[in-house]
Amino acid sequence: MTDTDTTPAPIPAGPEVIKNFVRTLPSAPGVYRMLDENGEVIYVGKARSLKSRVTNYTRPEGLSVRIQRMIMATVSMEFVRTETEAEALLLEANLIKRLKPRFNVLLRDDKSFPYILIATDHEAPELTKHRGSRRRPGHYFGPFASAVAVSRTIASLQKAFLLRNCSDSFYAARTRPCLQFQIKRCAAPCTREISLEAYGELVEDARLFLTGKSQTVRDHLQTDMASAAENLDFERAALLRDRLSALAHIQSQGDATAKSVEEADVFAIHHEGGQFCVQVFFFRAFQNWGNHAFRPKADDSLSDAEVLEAFIGQFYEDRTPPRLVLLSHEMSEPDVLEEALRTRAGYKVRVETPQRGEKRDLVNHALQNAREALGRQLAEGASHRALLEGVGEIFGLEETPRRIEVYDNSHISGTNAVGGMIVAGEEGFSKKHYRTFNIKSTDITPGDDFGMMREVLTRRFTRLAAESETDAEDEQTGMPDWPDVVFIDGGAGQLNAVKEVIAELNLPKEVTFIGIAKGEERDAGREKFFMEGKDAFMLPHRDPVLYYVQRLRDEAHRFAIGTHRARRKKDVVKNPLDEIEGIGPTRKRALLNHFGSAKAVARASLMDLESVPSISKAMAQLVYDHFNRT
Repeated sequence: MTDTDTTPAPIPAGPEVIKNFVRTLPSAPGVYRMLDENGEVIYVGKARSLKSRVTNYTRPEGLSVRIQRMIMATVSMEFVRTETEAEALLLEANLIKRLKPRFNVLLRDDKSFPYILIATDHEAPELTKHRGSRRRPGHYFGPFASAVAVSRTIASLQKAFLLRNCSDSFYAARTRPCLQFQIKRCAAPCTREISLEAYGELVEDARLFLTGKSQTVRDHLQTDMASAAENLDFERAALLRDRLSALAHIQSQGDATAKSVEEADVFAIHHEGGQFCVQVFFFRAFQNWGNHAFRPKADDSLSDAEVLEAFIGQFYEDRTPPRLVLLSHEMSEPDVLEEALRTRAGYKVRVETPQRGEKRDLVNHALQNAREALGRQLAEGASHRALLEGVGEIFGLEETPRRIEVYDNSHISGTNAVGGMIVAGEEGFSKKHYRTFNIKSTDITPGDDFGMMREVLTRRFTRLAAESETDAEDEQTGMPDWPDVVFIDGGAGQLNAVKEVIAELNLPKEVTFIGIAKGEERDAGREKFFMEGKDAFMLPHRDPVLYYVQRLRDEAHRFAIGTHRARRKKDVVKNPLDEIEGIGPTRKRALLNHFGSAKAVARASLMDLESVPSISKAMAQLVYDHFNRT
């Protein structure tokens, strides 16, 4: 009798698997996905001819090591045929951003840039800052690289064009002009201090200015100012003078101007130390509206041009491109990229790699910024790695920690209690991974820091154990999901409480917990450290690791305090209408539009409440009873 071998047969993978798909593939454009043995997508690519492109993967000899590893990990493939190669490029970018395959170039730090919006869905268009999808009717100008730049520009635009920036409900409730009118930052169309027709002319002037027709607007204002002076209307002439001054201030804010480039995004990439940095500058209305440095995740074997091409496809996946895109490196298929961007924008988009002139100067400026930004990142990364190595050495860890978490609580006599968690790693503080915990337990005595820390850690590690493998990482940042070290603000008592929690949870991964007790008289530099199995100890006064841990602790304290204050402030300004069950955003808006304020709603009679559109008699009775309890 012979034993039966129950070892499962290996799953077929590599070139032989890919050859089976090639036989049935069309010579047409499309997108292909390569999957590993776990069913996860490891690569997404586009092709002018699916058959030709995928055939290349059946002959791995001569391909880069990265591609060979990808081929050998492939056990299955999926395909989507498209009408054009441009459609394939758009679909590829969408799938890469959604699936984040590990062998693709990944756009990290995919932030949403703010815009200036002149909303046209109201009788008096509003000037406001906007983020997110552009569904609201109006004129969008941007993107700006920072919210600060948008706020500063809006303030100057208010002085120059006197456009309102109040909400529609605030506008509807006005019976007299607000402070913005008094300080000459709004023309007050709400109370008809200006007619809607004249206000519309201001809106048109603002639109022209933001689209680059600044000289036309300036000439118009100068003519009106001269006319007002001739007619001895010196008050109006002074107002027009102030508006001209505000326009000049806006135009002087840009770091650089472009005489021949009205609207363009400028991309430049630099590669050093196995990392890439893409610098993007936004030029609108001949002005530099800011820049931002991105650090895409890509294999070191890829060329700058390959990384930049993949980056741009993802960058415009959910953004509207300008009419001109300037690049530091030549694309292999610029015509395909132009067609894809035209499809997304609805108008012609030119993609250029300039060799001379002002456009080349703009690209060189972006390239210099990319080089300097990556240099700073590499220097900071080396410094942070050295500090993490110091932490591992001083606290006796088996390996250098990659993720450190620090916890702190904040409250006032137990009210509005919150717990804060900050995270640090090789690139410094990782604010994307910060977390807050509103203390929910009713069994905790107000002010019981031990109880609050118990709840925070129980919630944190229970969820982590349920949702994440011990070796999982953030696809975008490379930050591990599990901490190697956890610092707790407190001494032996806090650490013992933590040990009890962790013992009950039976974590699948070992985590080192360290308590930090403040020095005598809370003196920084005299902190004591508590670890399981060791006596309390202190670090040398000038030790860099001590300074680093102090920074971590102070950041956790700052974050917890800030979150607590924000929650307390929210409670203070909470709208009384929010406490009424059944009053949602639509009904609340109807009541506020009708009465002007929550205080006026509270004083209203039942008959007045019943007269509000969309408020039924039963709902009016509910609101009236809420504010008139005996």
